[in-house]
Amino acid sequence: MRRVLVTNVTQYAGPGTVPVLLRAGFRVVCHDPSFADGAVRTRYAAAYPGVDCLDARDPEEIFGVAGDAVDVVVCNDVFPITRNAIEDVAVEDLRATFEAVLVFPFRLTQLYLPAMKQRGSGTFVFITSARPRRPEPGFATPTAIRAGTTAFALALAKEAAAYGIQVNVVAPNYLYSELYYPRAAFVDDPAGREAIAATVPAGRLGEPEEIGELVSFLASGRSTFTTGEVIGFTGGWP
Repeated sequence: MRRVLVTNVTQYAGPGTVPVLLRAGFRVVCHDPSFADGAVRTRYAAAYPGVDCLDARDPEEIFGVAGDAVDVVVCNDVFPITRNAIEDVAVEDLRATFEAVLVFPFRLTQLYLPAMKQRGSGTFVFITSARPRRPEPGFATPTAIRAGTTAFALALAKEAAAYGIQVNVVAPNYLYSELYYPRAAFVDDPAGREAIAATVPAGRLGEPEEIGELVSFLASGRSTFTTGEVIGFTGGWP
């Protein structure tokens, strides 16, 4: 049974990925900043029986609590987006995004990579973004930094392949999530639904468990020759 660590499980791709991984028979270790509250951890564990909820915030704490016996690391990293012209982007916001979306998974990778190299196996899945494929005005910060995370994953894939380690990127856009495409604005509101239908060829937002199925396949080890790939999850948008 493969042991999978998923970061930020209550946000972005996490809500759809965890239930799919559980159904597929993975042992799931969950990180989320909200788990600093014991009541939140208890409620989450009750909702998803079998998960291991970590009371850990930074990569060092995650590694210290979960240990190195992890077969798959799913870096599902998040930071709120504020639409701004480039000249209006606050440097503090740029740095905070960089820390959350690039430094965090980079450091987590550094911690888990040595044990995977020693075993001769392991998998990383990075949930980044499709935004760099089609930049839009006002979103320079997430576009640039998500591109950096994707580039890091590709560099990792090149270095790690000789050790039997698989590395891939899932690049979403127009995935339903309360952080980026909330239900009230893009599902319940007819104007929001029309805007999505006019922008996304599939005519809708991606469903959480649809991206979960993709992550589950990449975590499964069934096609380890598939490495160094950036797989879009966009309903045909780019």
